[in-house]
This record gives sequence, C-alpha cells and structure tokens, in this order.
Amino acid sequence: MTTTPEAPQAPEAPVHASVGAMPEGVYLPLPETNASIEREREIRKQELAAAFRLFARFGFSEGVAGHITARDPENPSAFWVNPFGMSFKQIRVSDLILVDHEGTLLQGRRPVNNAAFCIHSEVHRARPDVVAAAHTHSLHGKAFASLAIPLDPITQDACAFFEDHGLYTDYQGVVNDTEEGRRIGVALGDKKAVVLQNHGLLTVGASVAEAAWYFITMERSCQAQLLAMAAGKPKLIDTETARMVRDQISGPLPGWFQFRPLWDQITAEEPDLFE
Repeated sequence: MTTTPEAPQAPEAPVHASVGAMPEGVYLPLPETNASIEREREIRKQELAAAFRLFARFGFSEGVAGHITARDPENPSAFWVNPFGMSFKQIRVSDLILVDHEGTLLQGRRPVNNAAFCIHSEVHRARPDVVAAAHTHSLHGKAFASLAIPLDPITQDACAFFEDHGLYTDYQGVVNDTEEGRRIGVALGDKKAVVLQNHGLLTVGASVAEAAWYFITMERSCQAQLLAMAAGKPKLIDTETARMVRDQISGPLPGWFQFRPLWDQITAEEPDLFE
C-alpha cells in the first residue's frame, strides 16, 4: 500500500502535536520514502483510484465533469487522469490514462476530458512542486464559488486555507483552451487551493492523498460557511490564531495523514479499485 512499517519514523511536528504520549516502539503510519519510480507510480495511481471512489461516495461527481490528476514520477510533463465519461464509482487503477502537457495520449484506451487537460496541464506546468490536483463540481463548492469570496476562518478546519487559497473571478464558460488554464494557474499561485467563480474548487498537493483531502475538507468548509452565513454573521478567528492553526493542521504530511482513514476504509470495502 502506501506505508513502510518496516522503517518507522517519528512524525513531523504538525502531526506529532495532535498525538498524545506513545509507548516506545509505537509509530504512526507514514508515506513511503525512497521508493523506486515504478513503486512511486503505483502508489500515485492507487491513491488516484481510491480518491475517485471516495469522491463518488461523497457525491462530488456531476455527470462527466470533474477530474483528479497525478504527475508521472518518471515523466513529469505527463499526468495520470480519469478517462472521459467514466463514473468515479467504477474507476480502477487499470482505467487511468496518461496524458502529456501537449494533450497526447501516452497510455490508455479512452479519451481525456478536454477541460481536464486544459486546466491540469497548466496547473502542473505552473507548479512543478505539485504532484496532484483535484477539481470537481461539488455542490457546496460551486454554490460558494458563486459568491466570488474567499473562505473565512470561521472554523478550525477552514483555517487550513487561511491566506492559502486563491480566487479566480474570470469565468468564461467551459474551459476549452489552455490560456484559461494558465490564468487559473496564476490565480492559484503558490497556494494549496483556488475558488473558481461560478465553477467550483481546485486543490493541489505533494501527493494525491494530500490534494484529495484538501478538496474534501474545503468542500465541507464551504458548506459550513454557507450554513453559518444563512444563520447570521459568523465570528471570525483572529488573524494570528488562524495562521497558527493553519500551520498546525496543514502541510504535505498532515494532508496525507488526514486522508489515511479514508484510504483504509475505501480500500477495504472496494478492493477492486486496485485492479
């Protein structure tokens, strides 16, 4: 899978801060390190298939819209993505297709969603540090995006995105050209997410697990803010505290670790995703 129990490591500070005293010799699961190219590709594709199954379970799919991509570890100018027109609920590792930044299908038997190519190719091009990017037309994400405002730090979970998400306000219909993808990349900047006005959410990460987790928790944070705004005027967490909490709960390792229980659940319940 994606852990190395044979070579345990001490958790990094953000994760360690959430853990009480542990007996000697007891460790938390951590991502594999120093994996071969073949193994790293396998990990990314397995996490990608698992993320699609989870997104289906959470109701994030909307017809044929939505995509998650994972950069290939050997060819960083190419990414693995879901085939166009296939249900998130049915995606297996063997169904994933490989596309380069020019739109050429390098591996797979089905076409790529053109919007997926136009958005993700430019996001991956603009952010060489990013391994994965996630975008769907989730209900609360697109409702919140219609307001053209950033997420506020009204909950501990929302603080993960405090001063760390962009806002793209130039909606021009279905993304059918890479120039708009480039502008989305600019709006994302060096942040972990971007709200796409009248469209939805996009998140990125140093692993598929991280990008998927941030999408899940950002969607829920949008839902929480919509509910709070409907009820009254939410009280914001002050800037200093919001920054502190952001640093405590976000980052490549915390993002990966937050995804871990969902990974364990979906892989146990739907093992066919590994096929």
